[in-house]
Amino acid sequence: MTHPSLLHLAAPGLKIDWTKMPTYNTLMSVAAGAGLLLVVALGRQLLARERKIVPESWALAFGALGFTLTVTGLHMTLTWPLAGQGFPFDNIVFGEPALAFGVFLSAAAFFLWKRGDALAEGPERPARVALLAGPLSLFVLGMGLACFGIAAAGWKYTLFAAPPEEPISGEFADHPMLEASFMSSLYVLVGIGALLFPLALRKPSSRPLVLTVGVAWTLSGLAFLLFGGLNYFTHIGLIVNTM
Repeated sequence: MTHPSLLHLAAPGLKIDWTKMPTYNTLMSVAAGAGLLLVVALGRQLLARERKIVPESWALAFGALGFTLTVTGLHMTLTWPLAGQGFPFDNIVFGEPALAFGVFLSAAAFFLWKRGDALAEGPERPARVALLAGPLSLFVLGMGLACFGIAAAGWKYTLFAAPPEEPISGEFADHPMLEASFMSSLYVLVGIGALLFPLALRKPSSRPLVLTVGVAWTLSGLAFLLFGGLNYFTHIGLIVNTM
């Protein structure tokens, strides 16, 4: 995910003072994508009542991803603005959702490590999960609304577009709405899943509801994971081309 600010700075021979433009939403994107995919995978296992889960393995995975997103998201959220060249909305678009998701994953990791045996097996697992995650689901719902707000801002203000100096993504610099629409659509998918999450907890037997949450988070998770991996090349190329 390219800093949306860079499009406004784009010009032939663009130079960026990278000491004032730290960017690590590459790592955040990969971690967020992996986190979404693992949440869906764990949900599927929990709904398969006859299947035993190994809580410690999920705690390790959620703990690693939660730590990564919490640390990077917290720094980006509290350093205002992170980019010394301005554009504080970067902190809101990337930092705050990453921080919230990191806290969610960290809380889940702590519970699974300490009390995960309560969910290891048994036909009553979905009901237990609903009781445990019910209060937290209100925060998830709120962040779902936030994702819709970010998506709307992405479309209205043409955020996320890459400058010509960025490899691959920069090929579409003349069509800023293309990448803006792609990224905004991912936030919409995450928001749909988050908005329906409290209902899915209460009605785990509702296949359409649970399936919608799973599909929304699977598609967005895959996209964030792959796009974040790709951006390791594109962002390095952008830095080399603008030093």
